[in-house]
Amino acid sequence: MIIPLRTLVSLAGALVFACMTPLVLNAQMPHSRIGIFDGFSDIGSPGIPGSVCYHEPGQMVRLSGSGANIWFARDSFSFLWKKMNGDFIVQTRLSWIGTGHEPHRKTGIMIRDSQDASAPMVACTVHGDGLTCLQYRDAGGEDVKEIRFSVNAPDVLQLEKKGNLYTMSAARFGDTYEVQKLENVNLQDNLLAGLFICSHNDEFYEEAEFTNIRIFNTAPDTLVQYRDYLGSLLEILEVESGNRQVLAGSDNSWQAPNWTPDGSALIYNSAGLLYHFDIRTGVSTLLKTGFADRNNNDHVLSFDGRHLGISHHAEENGGESVVYTLPATGGTPARVTAKSPSYLHGWSPDGRFLVYTGEREGEFDIYKIPAEGGREIRLTKSKGLDDGSEYSPDGNSIFFCSSRTGRMQIWRMDPDGKNQRQLTFDDLNNWFPHVSPDNKWIVFLSFPPEVPADQHPFYQRVYLRLMPVTGGEARVIAYLYGGQGSINVPSWSPDSRKISFISNGQFR
Repeated sequence: MIIPLRTLVSLAGALVFACMTPLVLNAQMPHSRIGIFDGFSDIGSPGIPGSVCYHEPGQMVRLSGSGANIWFARDSFSFLWKKMNGDFIVQTRLSWIGTGHEPHRKTGIMIRDSQDASAPMVACTVHGDGLTCLQYRDAGGEDVKEIRFSVNAPDVLQLEKKGNLYTMSAARFGDTYEVQKLENVNLQDNLLAGLFICSHNDEFYEEAEFTNIRIFNTAPDTLVQYRDYLGSLLEILEVESGNRQVLAGSDNSWQAPNWTPDGSALIYNSAGLLYHFDIRTGVSTLLKTGFADRNNNDHVLSFDGRHLGISHHAEENGGESVVYTLPATGGTPARVTAKSPSYLHGWSPDGRFLVYTGEREGEFDIYKIPAEGGREIRLTKSKGLDDGSEYSPDGNSIFFCSSRTGRMQIWRMDPDGKNQRQLTFDDLNNWFPHVSPDNKWIVFLSFPPEVPADQHPFYQRVYLRLMPVTGGEARVIAYLYGGQGSINVPSWSPDSRKISFISNGQFR
């Protein structure tokens, strides 16, 4: 089922701009949805009632509130919440509005048993002076305890519940997370999870702004990859600012959006078929690919936007992936690769060649082949998985990822396979380098070290990172739950200012 943007974002009938303040509506609104949230409440009778504003185009929330403290055995603050059960993650990016009155003002993410002021709870807390803590109350009426972070004044937070294990992640935008874990806090079912603000002084109110807000259930341990799937969000991200916007979503698996060269649409795959998503109207339509109805997420548009390359699991090849081309508007595919499995990843700027990963005699290497078919040319020969090949817009280089040095890392080579050079050298596993149309930047997907180097599974806590095309320090531009299918294909906007990708989770 496709979930319209209005349902995803407001869940209440497209709140384009909604504010709840003492002057507009009572701050206690347990049955009024605000964006993805179920309600907004003052907990513990703060001196000045809180308020919330939701702005739909930017999917941004602004909270105002007072409150004496979130500490000892009783809390006093304002809370924007959503009812949640099971295992889930809450993510946001935040910033204070104004200089504030108290260095110990607090904001962040909270999960609590109830609206009772003394309820058990777990909170990712950022203070006005930058102090950052994982705070918690083990049982109702007990004093709050805390675990402090070394990072000061982070603006990216994540709180994950998995059984009785709570994991807080915090970072300054651009950096990887610092992580703290807390076990055996026994919160009950039917929890309230969301965003909070506390002024630490009932005589004043404070304000904070939240963007990139996501709340979703995670994959259960029993989920079988490639058989069971969670929902998907089709997103775009402004590379410079890091601001994300949900365009649409589905209860099913969407994967690998291409951005068309004219900037008007995205092409993604779902359940073996390809779809054309019109960015202006938000409408998805089936892109006809004839007999090719078992397409994976390795599909690539030619640089001129006239042709589409696909990887279809052909029955005549025992269900293995074969590369085909067809008109970008749809049509009957023409076979390119005689051998299989072959997984397409790139098209040369002049349209003459395709590059792809092929498994031949148990080794996965990168090959190129004329776009109309013919003899394939092997470009890599090192032991280990070589994958994700893509031409630079000037045609002078092919970028790819390789596990030949232990971790999966980003590499660069000449179009004939010569001068292979490693570009990343960190502890993460880095996949699928995509070069910006202005030939200045590479964006790629980074898995944590515990994921095997030669795998890129679904439903992981991953980063999208950016680095100069010549190599150098990489910085995080998106913190997401995703992995397989998030950004397998070239997905830059034509102006090199945005990228598209898929994030995952069970969204409600």
